[in-house]
Amino acid sequence: MTPLERQRYSRQLVLPAIGEEGQRRLLAASAVIVGCGALGSLQASALARAGVGRLWLVDRDCLELSNLHRQWLYDEDDLEAGLPKAIAAARRLARVNTGIEVHPVVADLNPSNIAQLLDRAEIILDGTDNFQTRYLINDYAVERGKPWIYGAALGTYGVTMPVVPGRTACLKCLYPEPPAASQPTCETEGILNAVPAAVAAIQAADAMKILCWGPQAVRPRITVLDLWEGRIREVEQPPPQPDCPACAQRHFVHLTAAEPLPVVLCGRNAVQIHERGPVELEALARRLAPLGEVRASQFALRFRTGAYELTVFPDGRAVIKGTSDPGLARSLYARYVGN
Repeated sequence: MTPLERQRYSRQLVLPAIGEEGQRRLLAASAVIVGCGALGSLQASALARAGVGRLWLVDRDCLELSNLHRQWLYDEDDLEAGLPKAIAAARRLARVNTGIEVHPVVADLNPSNIAQLLDRAEIILDGTDNFQTRYLINDYAVERGKPWIYGAALGTYGVTMPVVPGRTACLKCLYPEPPAASQPTCETEGILNAVPAAVAAIQAADAMKILCWGPQAVRPRITVLDLWEGRIREVEQPPPQPDCPACAQRHFVHLTAAEPLPVVLCGRNAVQIHERGPVELEALARRLAPLGEVRASQFALRFRTGAYELTVFPDGRAVIKGTSDPGLARSLYARYVGN
């Protein structure tokens, strides 16, 4: 370590749980955070400040005003600039710690890109808001024997657990089938901003334990908290289940899924469309300017017309707000972006 690194991380160097050897391992470590919202933004900040040497931030969305009350890396300037979350997060962290690498990836994690995006890191942190992506991460992590840290938050309630393949139950062990599509969301139920912060702090601490001392350093347990009621409890996390489709049977159905279909986004009256890109955003902005309000950058284009807003990314992916009907979303995409 350089003298500046010793000064920066001095409070971790004297911490018996980390010490000099642990800090050296953090500086040499790598992690991927999937989702840079309420959970992921705090995870990214904690790991960057702790000195994890290489971080990849994967997120599919741009910032919205409703994000700012609980997503800790962003401010109104980022919102005004229309930045994707991954880009805004990476820019902020570059001002926090110039001694590490932060790589933003504006993409939707799916079976076709998961190996490219996740294989580079030693650990995966869950900052997502849907079970579809979590099942995909779980399949990949179990297949590759890579630890990941699950987390979720809603209302005043949160839950987190480490998944260590071969040692702990995985997500499929506990939830063989996804919850009902009518589950409550942050938009319908609200969320106390301290809850995702607490969940993400536990996730980040578990990640640092693993990066410092290996998967055996983390204690298998499920942590459940309700911050409004002031209740925090832990239950023992079971070992891998003998009938688990992923752990036991090695059936990784989420990794072999077909090309992504339109997805109704969690609680947002919006549909995500996957199309084969690329899209030239500058040319699209010129074409759409006479038809409605257009804001464009090198990262994304936002087009508002009537009750609908289309956010189009260079790879051809788009989020259509104002509808939860995939057919209508496809029609709007075809009309304004093209086939």
